[in-house]
This record gives sequence, C-alpha cells and structure tokens, in this order.
Amino acid sequence: MSTSSFRIEQLFGSKTRARLLALFLENPEQSFFVRELTRKIDAQLNSVRRELQNLIELGLVVESTEQESAKSKVLSERKKFYLVNTNFLLFHDLRNLFRKIQILLKQSLVQEIQSRGDVDLLVFTGRFVDNPNVQTDILIVGSIDQKTLQKVVSEFETELGYEINYTLMPKEEFLYRRQITDRFLFSILEGEKVVMVDKLKVTAQPTVAEKIEK
Repeated sequence: MSTSSFRIEQLFGSKTRARLLALFLENPEQSFFVRELTRKIDAQLNSVRRELQNLIELGLVVESTEQESAKSKVLSERKKFYLVNTNFLLFHDLRNLFRKIQILLKQSLVQEIQSRGDVDLLVFTGRFVDNPNVQTDILIVGSIDQKTLQKVVSEFETELGYEINYTLMPKEEFLYRRQITDRFLFSILEGEKVVMVDKLKVTAQPTVAEKIEK
C-alpha cells in the first residue's frame, strides 16, 4: 500500500476537521481558545469556528466560558473555550483510530524526508514510544537541508496535533558519537524505538518500512 500521499482529510473530508480531531483527541485534558486552535492547526478562523460547531453538535466537543472577572457576569467579558468530551460514546474508538492513522503519517513523513536528502538512519523514539526520558522524538542521520527538514516536520506536527522534537546528525558525527559511547545517542540506540531507515545497520531486525513493503 502506498502511503506517500496519505492525509487525514482523505478520511474525514476536511483538513480543518481532521486537524481539530487530532488535536482534541491527543490532548483530552486540555482546553483551547478559538484563536489558539487556529494557530495550532494552521487554519482560517471561520473554518475553525464552523468545524467546532459541527463537533459540538455531534457531541464530541463541548463549549464552556471562562469569566475573566469573578465579579463580572457580562457575557462579553467571558472567553469561550473548547475541550473534547471524553464521555462521548465513540471517544476511545476515535482516539485509537487516530493513533493507528499516525502509523501512516509516520511512513509518509519518512518518505517525504528521504525525498529531500540522503538519509542513513531514521528512528522514532521519545513520545512515539511513550519514553519521556529521551530528549528527542525523531533521530535523523544523514545529509538534508535544515530549513527544508524544519518545514517538513512542521507540517507533520500540524497533522498530528502536537509538537515534536527532532535531532539531525551528520553521518560522521553519528559514527564518532557511537564510537565514544555518547550518552545521548545510546539512550536512543539501547532504548525502545521504531527504526524506519537503517542503512548503518544499527539493528539486525527488519525496519518498519521494510516490513510494510513486504
């Protein structure tokens, strides 16, 4: 199955709706203001408001108000904020679905990065394997323009609904740091990880990308 052009909106019909869902489902305990949502998902204000109303009517998102002054009851002085309804019948099903969708998005990200440079190693770690002790979420070893990579990752963040940290390392630096048993590097190599590209043979097991191709 080709995943190079996979986008969440292909399933949900609207880029704004898909990104809102991803953001809410990944952050069930967090509330958001409208303008905050527009920044996080990179969407137009009217589009966000329209999709929020759809999700509210569906019952998946709830709207509330925050009174800026404890003594004031004037509606105009209250700010509306939104959060996901964890009691919604399909909440857990949708959250599990979006986590599975992330697998396709990761594969799309790998293919996009590979098309922009020479990648010798790409590993998902950190929050992707629920390991907060690792200081990065993606380790990329190879040669790729930093600004180009930042743009690709930023688009990936928007699709996922949260920020990620990545580390770009030239092949020579990787080999040197592996030779001296660099603590940061070995926290990744010896820890739980998902290896997507491995031209350096850091693991004898087939990579995720190789498994998918089979």
